[in-house]
Amino acid sequence: MTISTPPLPANIVRHAATVTRARRELQNGHRGAVIWLTGLSGSGKSTLGHALEESLHQMGCRTFVLDGDNVRHGLCADLGFSAQDRIENIRRISEVSNLFVEAGVIVICAFIAPFVEDRERAKHLIGSENFCEIYCRCPLEVCEQRDVKGLYKKARQGLIAEFTGISSPYQEPLHPDLVIDTSATPLPDAVQEIIKWHVQRSVLAPLT
Repeated sequence: MTISTPPLPANIVRHAATVTRARRELQNGHRGAVIWLTGLSGSGKSTLGHALEESLHQMGCRTFVLDGDNVRHGLCADLGFSAQDRIENIRRISEVSNLFVEAGVIVICAFIAPFVEDRERAKHLIGSENFCEIYCRCPLEVCEQRDVKGLYKKARQGLIAEFTGISSPYQEPLHPDLVIDTSATPLPDAVQEIIKWHVQRSVLAPLT
């Protein structure tokens, strides 16, 4: 993937810190990583993300959840839901996630992120070795049944434009690291599946 960025002014120079990522990870007892949960609205991304964080926290890990609604209260409060704004939303989240990785933190991202290109761009920025893409697969009808906000109903009534799954497409991941059927998999089992994946790849210390 080719990613172009505008050149920086000559007076902007990256400062080399003495406290490195490796030293932070040594102190934390695990590697920094991004666990990116993607799926339709109502597929259970936030529920799974926070349950995963709870388990990792109890294991002594340094964690943080970046959730779609939460970041739009601050970091992305100025963005709407146009195609361009969605791209910028994911770009900002990717940059923040990359900072968390440098801090040796496990950051859990729970975002629809409907477009393959945006998720691939995030993976490229963060590094595939630091990135786990998890597809929270859930039938649209189940997501609509779970819709406590009534967003799907409004979208079908034409009250919400560009709503993913109704009037705007969701592009399924091409090669996700994990696929979890959130309509059928019990939450504790889903959490353990994610933890096991990261133990096997030495992001986390082996469970005892």
